Amino acid sequence: MIRRKGFDEGLEELRAVLREMGAHVSKALDQAIECLQTKNTEMAQQVVKNDASLNTMEENILDMGSKLIITQQPVAKDLRRIIVAFKISSDLERMGDLALDIAKVTLRLEGQQMIKPLVDIPHMASIVKEMIDDAIKSYLDENTDLAYKMAKEDDRVDSMYSHMISDLYAFMVEKPAEASQAMLQLLVGRYIERIGDHATNIGESTVYLVTGERPDLNQ
Repeated sequence: MIRRKGFDEGLEELRAVLREMGAHVSKALDQAIECLQTKNTEMAQQVVKNDASLNTMEENILDMGSKLIITQQPVAKDLRRIIVAFKISSDLERMGDLALDIAKVTLRLEGQQMIKPLVDIPHMASIVKEMIDDAIKSYLDENTDLAYKMAKEDDRVDSMYSHMISDLYAFMVEKPAEASQAMLQLLVGRYIERIGDHATNIGESTVYLVTGERPDLNQ
């Protein structure tokens, strides 16, 4: 009984750190898109600086989970809970890196006027931000329905990114002198699309946690 209590307390600590990581990533994406829209290089630099704390949280997850495995020797679903925590923390850390990459684009664009209004990028980011929130909720609540919902949202993001590629390539044909910034905007779209993929990975991990089988939601 004491052993089980220790495991439950340790698992709750893991969940709390993952919840914090999810909030951190969601905020970082919000700030990265805001600084891109407003060309706020100070905010962009802050997003870059804050990334270190996400790396620390991932390391804490690995340490805490490893100690639980050694001291509690969990099996079956309890072991999956720790394995899934490791995978989710890795996905969240990568999502934070991608938000950082968006902020770095703002720094590269310093002093430039936007070649065209940002429309697709903020729209994609708003969908992906909701996916991040849903991903963490699906894990915390062990909600597979929410996990599968993210696959549909990911398809929307992929479709918008494909449209963005076509639109910007056509723009570059008409205005080759603006190709450099157009490519940077394409990079941002790619970063957002990849964040969505990682959020969907968390959905896959949730399904694995609940069922013991890992589906492919990134088709």
